Amino acid sequence: MSTLPDFEPICKGQGGAVELTIEPRVRDLGGFTVRRVLPCASRRMVGPFIFFDEMGPVTLPPGRGFDVRPHPHIGLATITYLFDGEIIHRDSLGFVQPIRPGAVNLMTAGRGIVHSERSGDDRAVEARLHGLQLWIALPDGAEETEPSFLHYPAEALPALELGGTQVRVVMGRAYGHASPVACYSPTLYLDARLAAGAAFEVPTEHRERAAYVVSGAVDVEGEGHCSSGVMIVARPGARLTMTAKEPSRVVVIGGEPVGPRHIWWNFVSSSKSRIEQAKEDWRAMRFGTVPGDDERIPLPDGS
Repeated sequence: MSTLPDFEPICKGQGGAVELTIEPRVRDLGGFTVRRVLPCASRRMVGPFIFFDEMGPVTLPPGRGFDVRPHPHIGLATITYLFDGEIIHRDSLGFVQPIRPGAVNLMTAGRGIVHSERSGDDRAVEARLHGLQLWIALPDGAEETEPSFLHYPAEALPALELGGTQVRVVMGRAYGHASPVACYSPTLYLDARLAAGAAFEVPTEHRERAAYVVSGAVDVEGEGHCSSGVMIVARPGARLTMTAKEPSRVVVIGGEPVGPRHIWWNFVSSSKSRIEQAKEDWRAMRFGTVPGDDERIPLPDGS
């Protein structure tokens, strides 16, 4: 996925434990719905997370698939996590990896990588797709690291139950459990499924935290009601407790800030000149290619 200039989420300041709520902009990409949550004007990042997209849920009819053609990245790592369906990842390092629900694909762009994301070759039957793609900005000293790709199967992620809430630790450490997924700076990423009436408190260890309601509806203690498609950004140090009004799914992200970052299209950097160099490198075809996938997304118009 990539940033789009006319795809700005709606941010609303709040009081108490909630600093901000973010309502994503919804865009139909040819019958495929994407909800862009980060970055937004009032909140560019939460911890190291600089990009947050919800893909779907969508039902793809027979003969149709999900196709994101090869495109470049620098200065970030992408985390792809599905609730439903399958995506085939291919990249310029030669990796080909299907990702299915509950698994994690972690692609570190560093100094530069190219990848594509597509449905599988068998498109004769109806298919569902629903998931998240998040980007983390690499910290100072790691922005130009060597590109890499890691895949973690679903069974590798810690799972626990907390009073009616099933929690998977996708990245970082929480409730005494640590995910094996690599982190470049202090990072938190949880997938929580709440039974109706269950209360769930967001961990307080990290300076910046946010909760995104994927499905269902929750009451935020002292702050009111939030339905699906809303991100709740917690005030630093504040307790944030959510009670499910119905069966709900909430994703929690957070961590320590990595410092100001510029983001343009698929490029993230602490340096504007580095982004200009990445533009020129993509124009000049210096990023490399994806074996077996010879298409290419050009730079956005006017760049």
